[in-house]
Amino acid sequence: MEPEVSERNAEESRGNKRLNETPPDDDCCPICFGSFTVPCRSNCGHWYCGSCILQFWNYSSAPKPCKCPMCACKIINLMPEASLQQQQDQEVTQVLKSVQKYNLLFVGGARGFIQKLCQLPLFMKRMFLGLMDPDINATYIAEMRLFAMVLSIIYRAAPFDLLPTGGVRIGRVFDFSAITLVLILRLVGIYRRRRLTQRVRQVAAMELLQEGT
Repeated sequence: MEPEVSERNAEESRGNKRLNETPPDDDCCPICFGSFTVPCRSNCGHWYCGSCILQFWNYSSAPKPCKCPMCACKIINLMPEASLQQQQDQEVTQVLKSVQKYNLLFVGGARGFIQKLCQLPLFMKRMFLGLMDPDINATYIAEMRLFAMVLSIIYRAAPFDLLPTGGVRIGRVFDFSAITLVLILRLVGIYRRRRLTQRVRQVAAMELLQEGT
């Protein structure tokens, strides 16, 4: 009987510790270097603003867990400060909902898989935006080829045959199309970056001329 009581007390103390856990008073968010807003603790123990760590994840590889900027550990769970659950502020509530969605994405199992399927359009949009960003090293070729393979399987199972393949297997057609799309989007991103650089230089030159006159 005594071991059960001691185990229950230990569990309650751990629960109280989690509820009372707050970010250090003399610390700041390692991303924005400001005071914590909607503080969230990662599974590796580091604190961030909820919106900051989610934006950091949005800029990185969206289909994968965010890597902790402090220790490079994969963040599979974000734990908001317990006192935030009682707040009714709309901005705080929105960030908490986004944190909850993030946690569900990487919870694993059937629930995480279903959540990933629900977020598939968002993943594809971020993937395309990432392909057009020259600053992101990820090419997403493996992900695009996997998506092309899934499309080819669905196409084979469909009762219609609309694509003229010229004797080439439909799987290779989708695979080649995916690789071509990756290359085209990366070239479009490089072109857009060059145009943006030229515009910035033109604006800077015009400002210098105005200052000189």
